[in-house]
Amino acid sequence: MLDEQAKKTILRKIPHGLYICGVKEGEEVNGFTASWVMQASFQPPLVVNCVKQDSKSHAMIQASGVFALSFLAEGQKELAQQFFKPQRRVGNKFENVEFYLGETGCPIITEALGYIECQVTGAVEKGDHTVFVGEVIAAGVHREGGILSLESTGWNYGG
Repeated sequence: MLDEQAKKTILRKIPHGLYICGVKEGEEVNGFTASWVMQASFQPPLVVNCVKQDSKSHAMIQASGVFALSFLAEGQKELAQQFFKPQRRVGNKFENVEFYLGETGCPIITEALGYIECQVTGAVEKGDHTVFVGEVIAAGVHREGGILSLESTGWNYGG
């Protein structure tokens, strides 16, 4: 029998970095705070990005087939928090954030450590999230520093 509390406790110990996932559909851009991200292959360079299925960003990734991940630095908790709530509740999340559009047309946070841009090459829809597999087609480093971790924020997303 599954011990629900033990499951929640131990799954929350999986370490996660925090990223802003920039998405686009046509001329519209959006972004969300992502934490279920990892590298999956060297050749070709692949990452997986798990996205909540009932989100607007999920629909935008499905429509465009691209996404960008801006890697947040230690101390950028407030920036991560700006992108945590759904766009329908907070409006334009990029209104007060400096960004530029990458090769994919997805927004990239200027103040982030760096970024990758991905072309979706596969997706697995299970549970309440879709695992998007993206091939890294562009990347850049803005500055050096340590990555913002979910644990350092005191937040929980998992379990």
